[in-house]
Amino acid sequence: MSILSKILRVVTWWNGGTLTTVLYTRRNGVKVGEDDQGNVYYESRDGKKRWVMFNGEVEASRVSPDWHGWLHHTFDERPGDKELTHKSWEKPHQENVTGSALAYAPTGSLRASDPADRRDYEAWSPE
Repeated sequence: MSILSKILRVVTWWNGGTLTTVLYTRRNGVKVGEDDQGNVYYESRDGKKRWVMFNGEVEASRVSPDWHGWLHHTFDERPGDKELTHKSWEKPHQENVTGSALAYAPTGSLRASDPADRRDYEAWSPE
């Protein structure tokens, strides 16, 4: 990791955590687990607060449903201690790609790689 990336990680919230968040986590947090994306989950020593330190971009949709339920006190068991039962119709978790290059662009969209040739449209021009 370069010096610049270390500095950016400390002073910008979108690259993981700010200096104060890192210091608070070291002082008050107990690591309880890590997910497959490298996000690390913490709990306060008294067990009242729970939070996540993202590995890379801070994007809430990168938290899996299992960890989301634990973070929001929906259930007390950490993922891995007791696996959630999944329905047969449930799809695997995917992060939200809205606003990124991977976002869906329908046929005819200007964002599509090859916009459709529209012959049924004539641009308006004032007289």
